[in-house]
Amino acid sequence: MLDGAIIATSLLQMARDFGVAPLDLSIGVTTYLLVSATFIPVAGWAADRFGSTRIFVLAVIVFTLSSVLCGLAGSLPEFVAARALQGVGGAFMIPVGRLIAVRNADKSEMLDVMALITWPALAAPVVGPALGGAITTYLSWRWNFFINVPLGIGIVAVTLLLVRDPSPRERRKLDWLGFFLCGGSLSGLLVGLEGFVHFPRQPWFSAGMFCAGLVLGVLAVLHLRRAGNPLIALAPFKAHTFAVSNLLAGNYARIAINAMPFLLPLFFQTVYGLDPLQAGGLTMAYFVGNFAMKSVTSPILRRVGFRSVLVFNGVLAAAFIALCAILAPGTAYPLVVAVLVGAGLTRSMQFTSLSSLAFADIPAEQRSSAVTITSLTGQVSMIFGVALATLVLSVSQLARGADALGLGDFQAAFLVMAGLALLSAFLMLRLAPDAGDEIAARAAKA
Repeated sequence: MLDGAIIATSLLQMARDFGVAPLDLSIGVTTYLLVSATFIPVAGWAADRFGSTRIFVLAVIVFTLSSVLCGLAGSLPEFVAARALQGVGGAFMIPVGRLIAVRNADKSEMLDVMALITWPALAAPVVGPALGGAITTYLSWRWNFFINVPLGIGIVAVTLLLVRDPSPRERRKLDWLGFFLCGGSLSGLLVGLEGFVHFPRQPWFSAGMFCAGLVLGVLAVLHLRRAGNPLIALAPFKAHTFAVSNLLAGNYARIAINAMPFLLPLFFQTVYGLDPLQAGGLTMAYFVGNFAMKSVTSPILRRVGFRSVLVFNGVLAAAFIALCAILAPGTAYPLVVAVLVGAGLTRSMQFTSLSSLAFADIPAEQRSSAVTITSLTGQVSMIFGVALATLVLSVSQLARGADALGLGDFQAAFLVMAGLALLSAFLMLRLAPDAGDEIAARAAKA
């Protein structure tokens, strides 16, 4: 997660070294996301078939070695090939790592477990720009990838030392048709979205890929519902709490949440005129809010319940995102920091609550499929967030007839994201008043 957040600050320097335009490097980001999305559906099957710890360690090794290849790349094709291999490692590493954490957890532990494993997803997009800007400025963009080597070695060593993996429980065959349908659907959707953003003058290709992804998605759902041994079991969606947190209501919030770490550094560089390191440093105020909320999220959920938190905190999250629209170069910096801290506080609470609620009513035998599904929806919502934010910026700029992004364009983007967050909060009213109370109540007793 940190690796993905860091790379954005290195694009200009990488483009100069490769002798290409900065926009050309977007293929390196897109390739990673496409390959990762394609292979994520296989992660649960591989963990069940070969053992979760074994697959996790192998994924970390692949990710680490491919990071070295990324840092050594001397041309854009070499970099894209290394990023594709890195995407394979990431596709297995994140969902299988989560599966290791949740598979053997009792429901009384689930709230704390989910609060812990969602922390990297909250911290990385905020810390990444500042760290990447510092590394790129004072060392080289290559070190953004080389720093993964000691981290990878440490992760493998600690995992082998501390994690005890039960013997593989299921020796089912791989659902190849499900794999191709799911992978093809996700690839089509992501290529279509990226095409709309980066190649607006070729809308037919992007629209065709997006529609193809939708069709394959429908076929994938039909297949997974009827297959005797599906790649991903859809049984978790029978739990209302899982469906709400992973479909429209939850994804509206995630789209808004994932768009903000993309918008804020760009906003501070474009409108405030800050350099990447300064913009990343100012965005750290967002991280302060995330950090401050981490220690009180679980106690609050235990006290007032998921429904109340997701509704009222969702409204507050929307309000703080909307407040970002009033920020301007003349705004006092204490007010800027206060808005960012508040946005970080509410973002952390909403994200952790959604992640925990997803597993509130999932039995142990369905957690593998549930983890795979949540990883997929998280990946897709991240792409949707960045793509939608970019689209709003582009449309606003086009409507103004301007040659460059301005304050009004970012104000429009912030307000659209605030609207999505507010819509998500109201949709959370569909939850039962006691939704998730079982894991909260048991956690309290423990």
